[in-house]
Amino acid sequence: MINSSPVHSQAQPASETNTCWEINKICCIGAGYVGGPTCAVIADHCPEIEVTIVDIDAARIARWQDGPLPIYEPGLEEIVARTRTKNLKFTTACELAIAAADLIFISVNTPTKLTGVGRGRAADLRYVEAACRMILRAASDRPRIIVEKSTVPCRTAESVASMLLGPGLPGHAILSNPEFLAEGTAIADLQRPDRIMIGGLPGTQTAQEALARVYEHWVPRERILLMNVWSSELSKLAANALLAQRISSINALSAVCEATGADIEEVSYAVGADSRIGSKFLRPSVGTIF
Repeated sequence: MINSSPVHSQAQPASETNTCWEINKICCIGAGYVGGPTCAVIADHCPEIEVTIVDIDAARIARWQDGPLPIYEPGLEEIVARTRTKNLKFTTACELAIAAADLIFISVNTPTKLTGVGRGRAADLRYVEAACRMILRAASDRPRIIVEKSTVPCRTAESVASMLLGPGLPGHAILSNPEFLAEGTAIADLQRPDRIMIGGLPGTQTAQEALARVYEHWVPRERILLMNVWSSELSKLAANALLAQRISSINALSAVCEATGADIEEVSYAVGADSRIGSKFLRPSVGTIF
């Protein structure tokens, strides 16, 4: 387990000294590729927790409720089928589900900005901000655990905290819990993760532990890493960047192979046989990383 020293931000959560976090109800804002499978797996392994996935897209929610599912991943349909009539729910009544929840995942889309500063490069956080405004309206009566699930730029938690923490507002705990899913193996990645990262703002250790206890239903404790929130956000981006570098490198080598007569399949196999390098993400392709 990683225990990082706290990093101070302008928006600080209330002291957790008297906060006893019990997670009986989870709400996930966003019924997309990350939120849907993640919460389905949580519901499957935690039958005592009521999990509700919300979205403003009524057509998407209808497909989660009645099928066919809006996304395909091997094993997902079976998990949804056995949990949908028990503790997994889907609804467009976003604020009602948020108000009832003890823990709220923000799992919305963060596309690349198409206009303004950072166009074509920076992440568009309008949906994250909209989710925060929804939480602000619906969850003002008591503290909740608010968890970034979307892939976001480092220091996004500071913006979330600036919206949700302050005088007269509940002492929410702001956490980061990024996912590492690959298309086609998302359920396997969730069932047997290499690690679960839970980052928190200063003073949120008991909230981090509460979320860790949810994952402990099926993930060994030694694979659950607690760290500060900035480390969690940056670790996700760094992992994506390093994997993209491997794809870029093998694609560049394929051009060298064409020029020299070498076989890229043989080269990638030989290079990947080195235990220091490994064989994953060493096949020339476009690649898909979440």
